[in-house]
Amino acid sequence: MSEARNATTEGAVSQGEYVDLLGEQYYCIRAYDRMAPFFMSVISSADHWLFISSTGGLTAGRINAESALFPYYTDDKVTENSVNTGPVACLFVQRGERRERWEPFARRRPDDQAIERNLYKNVAGDKLIFEEVNHVLGLRYRYAWRTSDRFGLVRTVWLQNLGDEACHVRLLDGVRNVLPYGATTALQTTMSNLLNAYKRSELDAASGLGIFALSATLTDRAEPSESLKATVAWQVGLEGATYLLSTQQLAAFRSGAAVEQERDVKGQRGAYLLCTELELAGGAEQSWSLVADVNQDHSQVAALLNLLRGDTRALAAQVEADIARGTAELTALVASADGLQSSADELTTAHHFANVLFNIMRGGIFVDNYRVDKVDLLAFLRTRNRTVVEAEHAFAAALPVQLGIDELYARAAATGNDDLIRLCYEYLPLTFSRRHGDPSRPWNRFSINLRQPDGSRRLDYQGNWRD
Repeated sequence: MSEARNATTEGAVSQGEYVDLLGEQYYCIRAYDRMAPFFMSVISSADHWLFISSTGGLTAGRINAESALFPYYTDDKVTENSVNTGPVACLFVQRGERRERWEPFARRRPDDQAIERNLYKNVAGDKLIFEEVNHVLGLRYRYAWRTSDRFGLVRTVWLQNLGDEACHVRLLDGVRNVLPYGATTALQTTMSNLLNAYKRSELDAASGLGIFALSATLTDRAEPSESLKATVAWQVGLEGATYLLSTQQLAAFRSGAAVEQERDVKGQRGAYLLCTELELAGGAEQSWSLVADVNQDHSQVAALLNLLRGDTRALAAQVEADIARGTAELTALVASADGLQSSADELTTAHHFANVLFNIMRGGIFVDNYRVDKVDLLAFLRTRNRTVVEAEHAFAAALPVQLGIDELYARAAATGNDDLIRLCYEYLPLTFSRRHGDPSRPWNRFSINLRQPDGSRRLDYQGNWRD
């Protein structure tokens, strides 16, 4: 067991150790909230990106910052925005005649010993779990951020009754400040209030699907400006829930008042909040998952509606299977760069995995043992020097669909064209590469380009002058 300690001004101590949780090995920081806020990332084998503070504030999306689910700001703002962006939960817990309100991860007194908070991240780096235990109420609230290539970003919640007696829970849970498609970083930082005016959040009541879009793209020109894609959010696990698409009724819920389902909200920041009531037997646990994705067109939304109107238990199983598939793919990527090792020192083993993972995220990995795809190669050559490609038409026409890189060098050398030879040596069949850009490095812009528009694999290397 490896342990890390951090003394704070209140005299409390944060401790770190490896634990087995949900079938995987995680590193746990106990009493993490006694430490100064720190920043983390959640990795994906696909094109997801997620940067999150220990306060719970986060930004996330796909491909790049222009396709964000939550606003993309610098890390200080992400940390501070935990009060208005990302997860929120409020519970009214009834045990016998006693009824109390509990808001997991809300600000608390430093001397409040009834609350215990722990943070878990798996060794692969693609799962992050926040946990709060209320020892007075005898409840554990735990939520995880995970990724699914097929479905998007997944937030799963587990609520467990730690006592022997049953309890009744009135629950509000979900996420705030959900961005619609088309909310670029420029709009977020320079026209955020005007952007809010264009937002429209709609609910398909039969399935619980939330659709977040712009009523039109922002422009002052006399031209068509339809916004034809959307962000979507949905849930599995809570039957009969009431859905809120904004935070307008959040204060009412906190005061104990009833709330009404929202079907069409305009001019407000988007939210996807679930309200329901649960009966938890002694030792029982209830779980549910909130799933959200960006850049969805009409056909994708229609396909998702069909899934949600079918067997939701089977759908939940598909989500879990796709998450597991992503973890296996991420592990395979690291393994291809010799990132797996076994050691008696768990910390050393995990550090090596993480070090190799972040190295291949920067430099990429070679695909299929240096195999070269003809279509991708010719696209690269045309981008670099169209004249050379046109002059060496016979070379291009004779290329097989796939070939080894040594064969490519030999074919290029046989032409005697120095420019073509140089370009072929410059071509690198790499994927998984992205620039070192994140909310703490605002001078770089990352883009995770793993697919072509038709869904096929895209080879892409994002180097700079230092590589």
